[in-house]
Amino acid sequence: MTDGPHRLAVIGAGPAGLAACLAAAARGVRVTLIDAAPAAGGQFYRRPASGLGARRPSALHHRWSTWERLEQGLAAHLEAGTVEHLPDHHVWTVERTGRAPGAGPGFTVHALIGPLQEHSVAVRADAVLLATGGYEKVLPFPGWTLPGVVTAGGAQAMLKGGLVVPGRRAVVAGSGPLLLPVATGLAAAGVEVAALVESLDPRRLARAAGALASAPGKAAEGARYAARLLRRRVPFLPRHTVVEAEGEGRLEAVTVAALGPDGRVRPGTERRIPCEALAVGHGMIPHTDLAEALGCRVDGVNVSVDDEQRTDVPGVWAAGETTGIGGAELALAEGHIAGRSAAARLHGTAPDPAARAARVRTRTRRFAATLETMYRPPLHWADQVTDDTVVCRCEEVTAGRVREAVTDLGAGDLRTVKLLTRAGMGWCQGRICEPAVAGLAGCEQTPARRMLARPVPLGELASAGADNGCDDRPPGGSPPSAHP
Repeated sequence: MTDGPHRLAVIGAGPAGLAACLAAAARGVRVTLIDAAPAAGGQFYRRPASGLGARRPSALHHRWSTWERLEQGLAAHLEAGTVEHLPDHHVWTVERTGRAPGAGPGFTVHALIGPLQEHSVAVRADAVLLATGGYEKVLPFPGWTLPGVVTAGGAQAMLKGGLVVPGRRAVVAGSGPLLLPVATGLAAAGVEVAALVESLDPRRLARAAGALASAPGKAAEGARYAARLLRRRVPFLPRHTVVEAEGEGRLEAVTVAALGPDGRVRPGTERRIPCEALAVGHGMIPHTDLAEALGCRVDGVNVSVDDEQRTDVPGVWAAGETTGIGGAELALAEGHIAGRSAAARLHGTAPDPAARAARVRTRTRRFAATLETMYRPPLHWADQVTDDTVVCRCEEVTAGRVREAVTDLGAGDLRTVKLLTRAGMGWCQGRICEPAVAGLAGCEQTPARRMLARPVPLGELASAGADNGCDDRPPGGSPPSAHP
């Protein structure tokens, strides 16, 4: 790539990151698109590896034409040299670097590369756009660690990326709009979906019809999924929840039960459903680690942004699920607005209007907010978690130990529970178990403000600290090809 006056680092190549990348590149900014996956698209546009020989990958997706436009736009910018795409780059931190007074902020993005993620490279940028997406909320229940139990998004990723299914007979359970496409996709792939178990009372959807009408396309999409499941005669169990997963060595059956008006399991309503797989999900959580490390304000669990998708840290934008879970359409709109804003600000001009994208953003945010108020885990889900149920898989901490930390040792906040039990001190650093630990302990889940977004070899961490990001070479190696 030729040198130029401005460079924007876009972290994340899902819908938000791609939209931002194309919008900024079209306005004369040189963009480095950095992503952990081997190909652009993110979870939403995940596709089978070419070696699998999928004849119709579009069958696994909706809005395929949108992906084709994004793919073609990215290819054109890559050929023109206005965008550089760095796949298989796992960003572990972003640091602000000093510059001469009046020169504006500067940033260094540190990422691990290679199949073992052993070596780090640094990418320079004048501005950073965070499109890091989100991850699934995992809530434990007895038997949830059995082989055959996967998250709803995990089942979808297996199907989209590997053309494989978690089992021949499956139950899809939890709460949230993701359950519908997961159940539909599994059924279309030949899986016998023994039941779709949803904790939401459908009457709440009916009462919110007015608010949901703000996004008729999304409502129609949900109706189409429901119609496909109806045609396949998939049993639907509303106001139900998973009580236990059973099996010797692997999943053999799931016990579900009805929920009362107070969100508690109604005694005597349990039913056992034989199955080989359970895909369970309770919504998504924004991925905010990089934003928190940069000092960006986080409201609740969402990165706070203004109308231009700017954070409160100069030179840092955010778009997509990291600013609030809302789906691909919202992510595309936010990414487009953020890319245009970043390009204008880097050029020292006022952002040009993005009226259509702003209207889409307003409409889809309203729709997402309505869904968020309705799709929540059962209020008393923790009552079903037995003391011997493992909550933190990394450190093998049980629910009983978490409860003891509160009742016997006086822990009153999540940090103290962590210190007393080691829950959240393992490989995932609490990203998976934190919602469950907070729920069991009765503590508020607050931003963790982790310094690093992923585990980093000590040698790489020391090397980055020693040269303060001034050398982009892996230790003992030649300059990495990733350096812009």
